[in-house]
Amino acid sequence: MPCLRATPQSGGVHSNFMNRFAVIAFTIMREARRNLSKFCRRKETLLLLFWLQKSRINLMLNYNDLRPGVIFILDRDPYQVLEFSLLKMQQRKPVAQTKIKNLINGKIIDRTFHQNETFQEADIKKEKIKFIYAHRDKFVFCYENDSSKRFELPAEKVGDNAKFLKANAPLESISFEGKIIGLSLPIKMDFEVIEAPPNIKGSTASGGNKIVKIETGAKINVPMFIEQRDIIRINTQTGQYSERIEKAK
Repeated sequence: MPCLRATPQSGGVHSNFMNRFAVIAFTIMREARRNLSKFCRRKETLLLLFWLQKSRINLMLNYNDLRPGVIFILDRDPYQVLEFSLLKMQQRKPVAQTKIKNLINGKIIDRTFHQNETFQEADIKKEKIKFIYAHRDKFVFCYENDSSKRFELPAEKVGDNAKFLKANAPLESISFEGKIIGLSLPIKMDFEVIEAPPNIKGSTASGGNKIVKIETGAKINVPMFIEQRDIIRINTQTGQYSERIEKAK
């Protein structure tokens, strides 16, 4: 593999060169993960990886890299991949069928991508924050390392996450181009059940579900045996009950 060298230009590196360089660099990094011992002996590769990290280049992704959790740029907006499946059709090139979420407006769409398409990886910054309180349609947060620094987010930025926000819960803010565009919650969180309808005799033995209210006010579908003051674990991405952590005393 030839040694790659970036030559500084007045005003920065040319965009065309950067795009070509990013594609090559991404390929090198992917191969390095597969065979680290081989690539660690190549001095130019180590220098390249170090330079990429310091210069914060956004690497180019192909359609096969759009796995769940990946954030990329589409039509100038950051999108997060929620679902991915590779569809192989007879005598045709495979396509990627995805469900993606626009992190600016929260819209979720189905989109098919083809083998010849490439995408820029979004430069997303995440910071640890804590939820303090909500007032009307505004939610107040502070930074975990400095509680004196507070900021507000409107309801449309918080979205469905509002159902699972509780005081001092650990969260992450998601920033794009210097602006906070959303929140990232732990995949699973524990909540106390504050309202639960009484069990009907024989219902717990026969199975079935019921609706309860948790401490944030959200209503969750749970098994019949769940009671008031139980602590339950919920998947915040799906909104579904996961398990009972603690039985009411």
